[in-house]
Amino acid sequence: MFVQPMWLVMLSWAVLFVGLASTAVVVVDQFVLGYRQPVKVMEMVWPVNALYLGPAAVLGYRKWGRPQSPRWLDRHGSPPRRSLNARTTIKACHCATHCTLGVLIATPVTYGFGLEMFGSTLWPEVVGDYVGAAAVGVAFRYYTEARTGGRRAWAVMRKFFMRDLLTVSVFEFALLGWLALMHFVFFHETLRPNGPVFWLIIQAGLIIGFFAAWPPTLLLTRRGVETELLSTPQ
Repeated sequence: MFVQPMWLVMLSWAVLFVGLASTAVVVVDQFVLGYRQPVKVMEMVWPVNALYLGPAAVLGYRKWGRPQSPRWLDRHGSPPRRSLNARTTIKACHCATHCTLGVLIATPVTYGFGLEMFGSTLWPEVVGDYVGAAAVGVAFRYYTEARTGGRRAWAVMRKFFMRDLLTVSVFEFALLGWLALMHFVFFHETLRPNGPVFWLIIQAGLIIGFFAAWPPTLLLTRRGVETELLSTPQ
């Protein structure tokens, strides 16, 4: 039986702690210190990305998210101008939020019910991740469309398939490749969500997915395709 080395377990706990602490920093800044986001889905986007990007997400939030809040605008005036790379990164964070929440939904379902496909728990998990990411993406778009009276389910799904499905798919395929490598080659199907190493592998896979989704997100951004509302509604 494969035994996970102690250094890896300790590293996993440390990384998990950093991710949770980073999420707490963003949540406190938004809901306790009052730097609320004008686009409410962003109040989920920034903390969720902090779960796996850690301090990097906190820095991104401080640079691009916090200046969008009414409290910051009252004190400093108009927010700083965002570069193309900044807009692309924020949109990639939207995609990553869908996929991260998909993982958090699919993992307890897969392992809680003991689901297997082709003799492995990996395949139902990745299918669940993908379906969960798509469902969260549609829900996010449905919510953001509400302010314009656009709550038509078919129209929302059409926008998701046109504007979000590419990045979500690239993200998920990169995550799948990483999980398959870890699951079958390095850990010999011993990874389970009741241990910290499992979640370290998930965090690393989410980072890989984020960087894989960045180029197609840049392509969509250059073409003027908006994946989500990103700033103060006009």
